[in-house]
Amino acid sequence: MTPILLVEDDDSVRQTVSMFLDLEGYAVDAVASTREAFEKLAAQSYRVVVSDIYIDDRTGLDILGAARAADPDCAVILMSARGSMETVMAATRGGAFDYLAKPFEMDDLLDIVRRAAPGTDDNGPDDDEIDPEEPLNTGMIGSSPSMIEIYKTISRVAPTDALVLIEGETGTGKELIAQEIHKNSPRAAKPFVPVDCASLAPSLIESELFGAMRGAYTGAHQDRVGVFEAASGGTVFLDEVGEVDLNFQLKLLRFLQEKEIRPLGSNRPRKVDVRIVAATNKNLPKMVEEGKFREDLWYRLDVVRVQVPPLRERPGDVQLLAGAFLKRYNERYGLDARLTESGLRALRETTWPGNVRQLQHVMERLVILAQDGRITEDAVAEALRSSRTAADTGETLAEAEADQIRKVLAATSGNKSRAARILGIERKTLYRKIERMGLS
Repeated sequence: MTPILLVEDDDSVRQTVSMFLDLEGYAVDAVASTREAFEKLAAQSYRVVVSDIYIDDRTGLDILGAARAADPDCAVILMSARGSMETVMAATRGGAFDYLAKPFEMDDLLDIVRRAAPGTDDNGPDDDEIDPEEPLNTGMIGSSPSMIEIYKTISRVAPTDALVLIEGETGTGKELIAQEIHKNSPRAAKPFVPVDCASLAPSLIESELFGAMRGAYTGAHQDRVGVFEAASGGTVFLDEVGEVDLNFQLKLLRFLQEKEIRPLGSNRPRKVDVRIVAATNKNLPKMVEEGKFREDLWYRLDVVRVQVPPLRERPGDVQLLAGAFLKRYNERYGLDARLTESGLRALRETTWPGNVRQLQHVMERLVILAQDGRITEDAVAEALRSSRTAADTGETLAEAEADQIRKVLAATSGNKSRAARILGIERKTLYRKIERMGLS
């Protein structure tokens, strides 16, 4: 029978998992503390260790280090209900076999144990390549199973040079994922350059990405270095790659295959060393069927795909995100706004068509306009009425009171662009209100 060490401080979870694995034919030693776990690891060898992350004064990352030190072939499976990008990256770099987000299906755990028991994860890094407690700098927030899978994908793909395609709705944080891939890659010290393909006119995209020689077009009075060459050694993030003009797609495909650019007006190609991460909110396969996107370019982009779920599909992350934004804007504006239970419930029950970006903007507005420092259900409802996703236009705060605009302008030190975003209106709309209300 394959020996398994189970480390879990929650009695009900420990008993349930232990009984389940026993019935599946595994010999399970179940302990409730890291001290007991270290004693077990010192006394005998285990083929598989299943451990929670947050246990007592030590963590599952300490268990991971001890298990791998005692037996480099030991497969360590970590579990947590509070998973983060940091813990997943530390677990992966420490040689963890896999990572499970709680709550999980027992069959999912069994599948991982079955993969771990016959052999070991030979692709894991050596012990001396990592400090499991090394802090990692990340802005990603979320502990839902779907986010844990994204963290795992990032941890596996970041050290490589593989092309990554990030798919998701507007506002889900695609650029943040691209940044995490870059920050955890060997290219981290080199530039990370985002390019909004949707904002580039078809006539300009080639010179923007590839560069241009003097005299290549009217007004080209000197050589111009393109984005790919300027980012040499680093990462270029092609946001909304589905918006790239069909006529330029072949040239982009050739670049991805050859890693060569030919600036406008030049007869000589140039090699460039740059990693590409792309993102889209479009259905590229459907665009291929409609003849709006090249099939060969789609295949070239679709090497490693990261599907980012909309916020409405991970409501458990709303509280984590709201709490993080609450802290950020309290510190930024020197305030002490507090989120009430009714306010949090209202945030959780919202479908968030603008996803994380909309939640962020709503929380900033709530912090600034909180009456008596309390964010209530009514306050959330009012902020949501005034909120619009990036696709919306026109006035969204027609009945706004002058004192609210004064508060926002004061908090933003008169920055009208930022104030307009917080209020949920266009800048020109804010200017009209300021003029009409006699505000200065």
